[in-house]
Amino acid sequence: MKKIYLKRGKEESLQRFHPWVFSGAISHFDQEPEEGEVVAVYTNNQEFIATGHYQIGSIMVRVLSFQQEPINQAFYEKRLATALDVRRSIGVADNPTNNTYRLVHGEGDNLPGLVIDIYGKTAVMQAHSVGMHVDRTIIAEALKQVMGNTIENIFYKSETTLPFKADLGQENGFLLGGSTEDIAIENGLKFHVDWLKGQKTGFFVDQRENRRLLEHYANGRKVLNMFCYTGGFSFYAMRGGAQLVHSVDSSQKAIDLTEANVALNFPNDTRHKAFAEDAFKFLDNMTTPYDLIILDPPAFAKHKDALRNALKGYSRLNQKALEKIQPGGILFTFSCSQVVTKDNFRTAVFTAAAQARRNVRILHQLHQPADHPINIFHPEGEYLKGLVLYVE
Repeated sequence: MKKIYLKRGKEESLQRFHPWVFSGAISHFDQEPEEGEVVAVYTNNQEFIATGHYQIGSIMVRVLSFQQEPINQAFYEKRLATALDVRRSIGVADNPTNNTYRLVHGEGDNLPGLVIDIYGKTAVMQAHSVGMHVDRTIIAEALKQVMGNTIENIFYKSETTLPFKADLGQENGFLLGGSTEDIAIENGLKFHVDWLKGQKTGFFVDQRENRRLLEHYANGRKVLNMFCYTGGFSFYAMRGGAQLVHSVDSSQKAIDLTEANVALNFPNDTRHKAFAEDAFKFLDNMTTPYDLIILDPPAFAKHKDALRNALKGYSRLNQKALEKIQPGGILFTFSCSQVVTKDNFRTAVFTAAAQARRNVRILHQLHQPADHPINIFHPEGEYLKGLVLYVE
């Protein structure tokens, strides 16, 4: 195993078990490693401190272990078994009314660069680092060993998540099985999963608990679901007794999936309509008096340089919704941008409320669910922020 040596004093974050080694902390190598290779990290005093995947870029090593141990199939089996135990303990795995959950959430499960979502009999695996891509086959073998007969398919979906400069020529495809069955269950509701071409792993699993909360507020209300993607919030609102539900997304493909998902759960239900339209234009021109609005946009900022413009975007979007929502209305509003902190987001929404000149109360402060755990040594893993607002 090749060795990486840190500059003097740069081991402090690793001593606090932070799982990243930045390029600026590295002094030298004993031999130049290949991208994706497992390397050992040593202090300036030549003391072992961590083992991880090497990658060219700002984050140069993603730590897999703070012990000297081989990174092999047995290692991945142990980590995956621990992750599964966590999901069983919180009640999302082995649940007859819910066969959809996140099994591995990167650093939150001590497997940085790896995401695995479970949709019934299919596991969708996604690599966000070259190292996890290199190890994909042994990870798939380990996953099959740990999950046993509960999964029959493993779909690898990393075309858009790996660094393009690595020139890996990656294509999405099945590592195990090949089923075309794409219907999964979340809290008793069915939905189609587009793991072939859909965003993320095919469905936004991280909003499961927030969708269930929305269901509680939907009874008798006129609901507008902006950036609906595959319509998750929409069919929860319908089960909650909404008077009508309108779903909006700029993508016609997303609208088609939303309509298919609504039909799967509520066939021939005339309460639902879907619109392929830009969100800001729809809000500007809308005439329906909605009293429950969901704003769940894609990430407005993927890096710190975009933070200022992102916050302006969140303020503008929320201001439009707050200006239009009926008195006594409920607004569910979210940010999934990792670089936007809870305080950043709350300030952006506060600014929107002031500019809209509406009296607003915070009813709930929302976050990612327990199957998207945050490593206590890696606070950057907290990415999903949400507020539920009562608007006078």
